Amino acid sequence: MSSNFLEDDVGAVLAGVFRDSSGLVYAVNPTRETLTELIFRLHDVADPPTVRLLAPGDPIKDVMADFIVAGHAADLVAADTLGLRVLDDAPEASLLVTESSVVSLIAADDRVGGLTATDEEFVTAMRDRYAAEWDDAEEFSLRTPPLSRVRETLAADIGADTAEDFDGLLDSLSVAKGDGEGLDEVAIALLVAARNGQLLYDMSKWGEDVGLASKATFSRMKTRLEDSGLVQTEKVPIDVGRPRLRLRPGDDEMAEADLPELAAMAQERLDE
Repeated sequence: MSSNFLEDDVGAVLAGVFRDSSGLVYAVNPTRETLTELIFRLHDVADPPTVRLLAPGDPIKDVMADFIVAGHAADLVAADTLGLRVLDDAPEASLLVTESSVVSLIAADDRVGGLTATDEEFVTAMRDRYAAEWDDAEEFSLRTPPLSRVRETLAADIGADTAEDFDGLLDSLSVAKGDGEGLDEVAIALLVAARNGQLLYDMSKWGEDVGLASKATFSRMKTRLEDSGLVQTEKVPIDVGRPRLRLRPGDDEMAEADLPELAAMAQERLDE
């Protein structure tokens, strides 16, 4: 890699670097936008390099609050394609250090440049520096399960139709953080469970088992959705113990909505 990059967005620069790289790449002090794009671009590369990402804790935490980003990141971590560690003393620049170059990411107006240095001695010194930083850095604890495992277990444990609706509702969102920034993963799971008439017990057990959230978190979100008129419950008697609760859409409008409409209505009612 010897040429500079000039693209319309940082994602295109990252894609170019990843296509030209093999082996190990250090991604140092990426912006929040760059961090997000890095995760999705790594998914798009047929034979991606292994990326060791070093960044201050707050940007990583902010970006990983979005379930869409965090679930994809967890897939990359599980595949040993991505590592995340917290950098205490970050440089001013955002850097990509490959085996043969150092690329500095610079935004100017509506373009993003990747300024490339290939001097062998300089590249070796930078790789040695960030290899040492990596060894000393604390691992970032990514508590979100891999999105592929969420999908697989939801289909196996709950049902293919519910898993398909989960994917469809997630795909209709650009962000999934909750609290006014898209629906969070628990709300999404419960809304599609209601759409398919699933039991709250089954959903909360699945969610806790897969590492999505605790049963208590599912119960609190169920109450919030119920209070907003998004879901309702009906009691289902069982042989021993208290009746189970079956989730249903809160009203006819919710029951008849397609998935993008469901997401929009749910977000609107939760924000009221």
